[in-house]
Formats: sequence, C-alpha cells, structure tokens
Amino acid sequence: MINTNKIKGRMKELEITQADVAKALNIAPPTANQKINNVRPFDLEEAEKLANLLAIESGEFGKYFFAR
Repeated sequence: MINTNKIKGRMKELEITQADVAKALNIAPPTANQKINNVRPFDLEEAEKLANLLAIESGEFGKYFFAR
C-alpha cells in the first residue's frame, strides 16, 4: 500500500491534481483517485511513472510507496 499522506502532500506541494496523475498514468480520473486512496493498487510501472511525475528520488521511493 502506498503512503497516501506523503503522496497527497507531494502532489499539493507541486500543485499536481488527480487529473494530472490520471493523464500521466493513462488511466481514468476515478481510477487515479482510487489508487491514490489505496482502494486499488498501483502496479510497479504506474508507481514508477508517478514517482517521476512527483520528482521522487529513487532513494525516497520506499517512503512513498510502502506504507508502514
């Protein structure tokens, strides 16, 4: 499961909307919402694309995509 709070915080910081996420991942906006809110899982390719969109460095990947 992703760390929803960190993802949302980073999106807010960069002024990235869920519509922007949906476009970057080539998915519908409701699906992006579900993925960001841990209703549906991200696959690895989607997680990598989101990390690129949010400018998350590789060393920080786990803090965003593996909730503790």
